[in-house]
Amino acid sequence: MSPPFERSEAPGAAGRPEAEAFAAAPPTRHLVAFLSRASTLWTLLILLALVILFGIASPGFFSRANWLATSQFAVEYLLLGLGETFVIITGGIDLSVGAILGFSGMVGALVMRALITVHAGTTAEIAAGIAAALATGSFVGWFNGQAITRLQLTPFVVTLGMLSMCTGGIYLLNDGENIGSIPDFVGTLGSYAIGGWLPVTVLVTALACVGSAILLSETRFGLRTYAIGSNPLGAARAGIAVENHLVKVYTLSGFLSAVAGLMVMARFASASVQAGANDELDAITAVVIGGASLFGGRGTILGTVIGSFVITVMVTGLILMGVQPFWQQVAVGAILIFAVAIDQLRNRLIDAA
Repeated sequence: MSPPFERSEAPGAAGRPEAEAFAAAPPTRHLVAFLSRASTLWTLLILLALVILFGIASPGFFSRANWLATSQFAVEYLLLGLGETFVIITGGIDLSVGAILGFSGMVGALVMRALITVHAGTTAEIAAGIAAALATGSFVGWFNGQAITRLQLTPFVVTLGMLSMCTGGIYLLNDGENIGSIPDFVGTLGSYAIGGWLPVTVLVTALACVGSAILLSETRFGLRTYAIGSNPLGAARAGIAVENHLVKVYTLSGFLSAVAGLMVMARFASASVQAGANDELDAITAVVIGGASLFGGRGTILGTVIGSFVITVMVTGLILMGVQPFWQQVAVGAILIFAVAIDQLRNRLIDAA
């Protein structure tokens, strides 16, 4: 590109094309800026449209029972989506979050069941089970990060392999059987709703959302996450330890997946071998719907929250309308394709600007 003073000195017709191009650039830049700011807004509008649509089609949609079902249903995808948000912002992807959910929940339930016959009280059993589940999820996430950074493997391959390993591990831990013998207090807490409207699992998830939002938007950890996703080489030259940071991000994703595993175990008062199966698709869909870019560098916790509720409201609404479950999967897949198409359109406009 020519220096500015050369462009200003070019006379007559030779300068007109550049001047016209320069004058035409601002609208494109304004459109790009609008699309970047409006990503969360249009997702929120879609959510409101779904609520109105299902509210009209099924009067029971606004009942307390449906709110409790929808909010608790959202917990699973939202917690997985929180960790996935950090990963996707770095330009990576974690396909193992659903399997980590099931695997860590099974480990926690096994520890609780083993200690029930040893201790009369429940505090030690529950604390040990929670610690075991969180440690398991964090370790699996840490292993993903190490394999990606130290072995220079792509996140897709590593986390796909971990998905298979953890899925097999769930069945190996208890010979393919569910675990129902966990402390009664866990199931009671998982089904209890404060004031009849706020389930404990939803409250825990809300606190996790607030903490994740602060971590992403108000700390150096969040700034480094965005920097790595936007320009890994530039982040490294700026002094950011990119590999170490990526390990932390995948460890965080594993930790939040384990939290989701505990919430699911508490909700159903058992650990199921099917827990978390195929949840990674819904988690990734929620993050992308919320405005995150699969190319990295963009995403928010608020967008993920809204995206998660778009999926859960759509699924529960279709159930109330009597739509077959297979159509629910079709709808989620169609939304994912649409969200990725919007993301690519936005990137093309950015490149053109």
